[in-house]
Amino acid sequence: MLSIPEGVRALLETLEAAGYEAWCVGGCVRDMLLADLRMLNGAQPPVREPEDWDVTTSALPEETLAVFGDRALPTGLKHGTVTVRTADGPAEVTTYRLDGAYRDRRHPESVTFTRSLEEDLARRDFTVNAMALNLRGELRDPFGGRRDLENGDLRCVGAPDRRFQEDALRILRGMRFSAALGLDEEDETGRAIDRNRELLREIAPERIQAELTKLLCGRYAKEVLDNHPGVVGVFWPEALPMVGFDQRNIHHCYDVWNHSTVALANTPPIPELRCAALLHDIGKPAAFTLDEDGVGHFYGHAAASVELADGMLRRLKFPNDFRERVVRLVAWHDRDIPRTDRGVGRALRRLGEEELRLLLALKRADNLAQASAYRGRQAEIALAEEILDRLLAENACFSLKQLAVNGNDLTALGLRGPAVGRALETLLSKVVDGELPNQRAALLKFVTES
Repeated sequence: MLSIPEGVRALLETLEAAGYEAWCVGGCVRDMLLADLRMLNGAQPPVREPEDWDVTTSALPEETLAVFGDRALPTGLKHGTVTVRTADGPAEVTTYRLDGAYRDRRHPESVTFTRSLEEDLARRDFTVNAMALNLRGELRDPFGGRRDLENGDLRCVGAPDRRFQEDALRILRGMRFSAALGLDEEDETGRAIDRNRELLREIAPERIQAELTKLLCGRYAKEVLDNHPGVVGVFWPEALPMVGFDQRNIHHCYDVWNHSTVALANTPPIPELRCAALLHDIGKPAAFTLDEDGVGHFYGHAAASVELADGMLRRLKFPNDFRERVVRLVAWHDRDIPRTDRGVGRALRRLGEEELRLLLALKRADNLAQASAYRGRQAEIALAEEILDRLLAENACFSLKQLAVNGNDLTALGLRGPAVGRALETLLSKVVDGELPNQRAALLKFVTES
């Protein structure tokens, strides 16, 4: 059984000793209860420990500041939040409150403090997040969050339309909770997600990006994406043509959207890899042609996918290094890498070890998302991985820093400026291709004689 960390327990004890109510609240309570349920049932996925510990209290913000002195920071006084340093890290302590109007679809314009825990819980998004637990293990659960956890349901507190219209980001948060926790949306909650999806246009792209990234890495991301492609289409309309697009090819048993979500489900939960899996065939509908036998082809779809994916990632303001890696994976996803030392070595030189391993994982997932009779490329991918492992174990040269000569060596031979860089690249290519040994004397001799 999971328990409240000692530092958080001490925080609760301090508030209670000062005469105030104090409860752990929200996601930490949800994750504790869910972990207990799954440990009791021996179910998967494995136990998820709370990441953050939030506390709600009857103390007003200024009273919380007075109780904790220099351990307290006034990080969000407008909304009643004080951050308190504990032995287990910072914890947010927020006064019981009622929220005013949400005119920007994201934050209440004003809050009113209350002495009622139940009133505070009533303003929260989902029943599984509207539970509070105190030091003595007493659970306050006025909206049936524990029952919903036991039944595997995700349900809004009160009217779903109202909850999503208050804060439109809750639409993606709900999808993310379903993807991460394996909760099924209660019928009206699921319908309200789709009804209110256009409200996401009022949410900052950075906020959508953060929730989407977490959603894609969820264990049940495929199921959630398949249920709500229209939500994704609000901020990525380029995805909508994939939905229901028949590939008309014996190699495929899914439409383009389902092929992509099946591929995603077959990748490890690495954000760049999951994103590349979802977008690797985004250009297929535009590249589709039908031959005289009625067979579908997608010539040049990788290049089309690169262009679309780059724009989509820019729109949501993904970091440049993230975007560039995803785009490279999309560009390379259908390139053949010969299962030879030279073929794998060349890919290793271009991509580096980490990215090449991601690419092979994407290729594996892409093949697993094809028709069952055409999944034979798994053995080829495994062979490429074996060659990669061996090359790395042999300390094979695939980067300039591993080359037995450097720029100073070539400058000493009389090369200057850009000629030095060109010569180093030529030497690296020769070494990777097995045409020259990575030995200083041999490399310098080649440059001298060239």
